[in-house]
Parts: sequence; structure tokens; C-alpha cells
Amino acid sequence: MPLDPQIASLVEASNAAAAEAPPIAEQTVGMRREGYLALAAVGGSGPELDRVDDLSIAGVPCRLYANHDPHGVFLFIHGGGYTIGDLETHDQICRQLTLESGATLIAVDYRLAPEHPFPAGIDDAWAVFQAVHDDRASYGGGTKIVVGGDSAGGNFSAVLALMARDAGLDLAAQLLVYPAVDVNDDSPSMTENGAGYILSTETMNWFNAQYKPDPLDWRASPLLADSHADLAPAVVITAEFDPLRDQGAKYAQTLQAAGVAVTHTNYDGMVHAFFQISELTDAGKRAATQIALAAKDALA
Repeated sequence: MPLDPQIASLVEASNAAAAEAPPIAEQTVGMRREGYLALAAVGGSGPELDRVDDLSIAGVPCRLYANHDPHGVFLFIHGGGYTIGDLETHDQICRQLTLESGATLIAVDYRLAPEHPFPAGIDDAWAVFQAVHDDRASYGGGTKIVVGGDSAGGNFSAVLALMARDAGLDLAAQLLVYPAVDVNDDSPSMTENGAGYILSTETMNWFNAQYKPDPLDWRASPLLADSHADLAPAVVITAEFDPLRDQGAKYAQTLQAAGVAVTHTNYDGMVHAFFQISELTDAGKRAATQIALAAKDALA
């Protein structure tokens, strides 16, 4: 299928901007963070909610979103290559997920590389998960919790699902949007979609140079975990023109082979980041609704 016309203009604008910018190797982290925030801004401001509060949980900055009579907790972990995302880059999608899921959503503002390389961000997310898990009544009605996120946040969410299982902590679902689950990936989509579709392999290499993951550590590559049995049910979303497409699909297959209940949806014609800026395309809206309703069902 060709690139979806609803996303094509954004891809063209991104490619034009990239052609005018300095080579990625010469760009500073600050430049990359400003550019990512500008990309996120095209998605709009998101719906108004009853409550949006910045707070600290287990010493980690977070943002709590809630609408009337929330039920259950959705722990959301943003993407951005472990290096450039923050609460603002994902504010719109967090608002939308809160509205449609009916949950209290807690977005984690974990420490970023290169100031804080692997595994600092995972440590932050795990600390927040444990604190929220043990005190869910303080953050919204209900007794269940789900984790989810996009790209790097999908990596963290998959890792937290593994850590929760090993620690004997209950988790209702893991919601993985084009997750980065294999640092060593050399699948066809890495080549086919490696340039010209928002996220490039050159950019991913730059992210890894900042993050400094251990390529043999399952927290960097949850696909390498010794066992994927007995994990929380999963939703895995991938995009046709995303370099991470094949590793996401492989992770879904690995979970299924281990007996985990999995729903995998590949969105034709879409690129990396289409979920984050969901209001721009019909497919993005469907993906946001899919994740929100999966959370709602799991938390019921």
C-alpha cells in the first residue's frame, strides 16, 4: 500500500526540513529536542479534562490526567529515542487516551540520555510502577493497572511487564505502540523504511549513541528475555512504513508463542509517530481509540 495521503504532507515537510538542517551527527541534543517538540505540536492540544496535575511519584516527575469518575490506572511512558521526548511532546495523546479509556493516566517524565544513559529511564519507570501499584487507590478508582507507551515507551512498557511478572506484581495489560524491542534488529523494515519516513536508521543510531544500551541486556532488547511466558495480555501496534515494524511484529509472535494473549495490528500506509500525532489522520485516531479501549477493557 502507498503512503497514506493524510500523512504524506507531514512526511514531505519533515524530509524538507531534514534536508535544510545540519547532518544528524552535527546536531546537538537540544536541537533534536526542540525539533521533536515542534513535530508534536502539529497534533494539536487535545481535549480538556477535569484534572491535569504535575506531581512527583517515587521521586520521579509525572503528570496525572483524569476525567470524571476515573476507573483504574494507565501508566503511560512516552517515546523519543530515550533522549528527546517529555511530558509536553505527548500531552495531546495522553489527554485523548484519558478521555477514551476512562482511566486515571499517569505519564512518567523519566530521566533522559545522554545526561542519564541506560538504564536510568527504566529505573525511573519501574520505581513509579511499583509506587502506583502499591497505592492505586490514591490515583483513581478501581484496583487494576495497565502500562503502555510508544517507541522507546513501548520498550519500557514491555520491560515493565517482564519485571512485574518476575516480581509477582499484577498487571492487567501491556499496550505497545511500535515498540523498540531489539537493539540488534536487522530485519527488512530497517532497510526498506530506513530513510524518508520520519524515523530513520541514522536517527536510531544517534539515539543509541546517546542512550548507550547494553545490546545483550533484555532491558534494552526485551525480545532477548529468557522467557515471555505468563506475561500480561498485550496489544502491539505497528506501522507499515516504520523501521521498527518487523521487530514489533516479531515481538507479538514471540508473545503468542509463549502463550500470551496478543492483538497485533499493523496500520497500512502509516509511519512512525502517527499514533503520537493521532489527530492528523483517521488511522491515528483509530490507533488511539484501539489503545484506549484496550486499556478500558483490561481495567474493567
